[in-house]
Amino acid sequence: MSTSPASSSSSTHPYGLTTNDLASMGEYPGSYGGGTAGIVASSTSMTSPGQQLEPTARRLVQREREDALEYFIKFPKPTGDNDFVLVSGNEEHNNVPIVMLLGWAGCQDRYLMKYSKIYEERGLITVRYTAPVDTLFWKRSEMIPIGEKILKLIQDMNFDAHPLIFHIFSNGGAYLYQHINLAVRKHKSPLQVRGVIFDSAPGERRMLGLYRAITAIYGREKRCNCLTALAITLTLSIMWFLEETYVAFKSLFCKSTPVHASPFCELKNETNKYPQLFLYSKGDVVIPYRDVEKFIRLRQDQGIDVSSVCFEDAEHVKIYTKYPNEYVQCVCNFIRSCMTIPTYHQHQVLADNEEQQEQQPGAGNLKYD
Repeated sequence: MSTSPASSSSSTHPYGLTTNDLASMGEYPGSYGGGTAGIVASSTSMTSPGQQLEPTARRLVQREREDALEYFIKFPKPTGDNDFVLVSGNEEHNNVPIVMLLGWAGCQDRYLMKYSKIYEERGLITVRYTAPVDTLFWKRSEMIPIGEKILKLIQDMNFDAHPLIFHIFSNGGAYLYQHINLAVRKHKSPLQVRGVIFDSAPGERRMLGLYRAITAIYGREKRCNCLTALAITLTLSIMWFLEETYVAFKSLFCKSTPVHASPFCELKNETNKYPQLFLYSKGDVVIPYRDVEKFIRLRQDQGIDVSSVCFEDAEHVKIYTKYPNEYVQCVCNFIRSCMTIPTYHQHQVLADNEEQQEQQPGAGNLKYD
């Protein structure tokens, strides 16, 4: 199936569009922050040619750009034989599933786009977003508002009326997914999540894994050699240790939010009961396969419907590159299975989650790769 060509769209969100309306839009690159959205490549200017901004106005523009989310949404033309659409007796509920792809740290969108095409060619809507590297490493507290902005984006686009599948890459994507969950719990705005796909994730925090992640991310720059990567690794480790020690000490005297520097710690006790698929490799030197298998056992012990496929020699987040046919078959079969879950079961899952979340105080957490 061929997807519709990308087309220019207005600078505001298409609130409440039908499937046919969405299909006519093609790809929708946008920036989101402060309740507005616009095309990144054609953002409006506040000055006429040759006019200089006042310092205060210039700072406001810079702050607005820093607060914006840069994401990509693809609305492919729907087909009549789309077997991923959940068909019900009420035509209003026959919504096209949406796959949200959360990239790994340092992921460029041109790489994430290759994964989104898997779903677009099958008539699904896709959303691509990768958290900035500095928020994953140096400014981890900024992940909290990012999670809330993504939740608001989902609501403003009326995507909360669609079945959602999260496709997560490495610890960077898992860390972002973790903060979306925190935003959902904080605002009590449950989403129609049908399942979660983990690619090369999650993994526990280790010095060696962090060093390899730093090398992979910053290694493209010539000035980043082994010693520089080692210095960054040590700096981050010390900084995170001091941060976590301070929070732990503060909690002795007043109520404070605990900090977990690895999504492994938070997601292993996630209250959501959605089915999960794990794609990982024994050839991954950043996230050891034993970490993923340990996480799988923990989730299975909690009664989660878990599927997993272990590959022998694929590198970190390169399983699709090494085994494209097997990869596509795995994710498509998983989504097809998720879409067969009865609606009443999903409603029961949401009710159980709300009850557990009321019993367990929310925790904010923060991470690396």
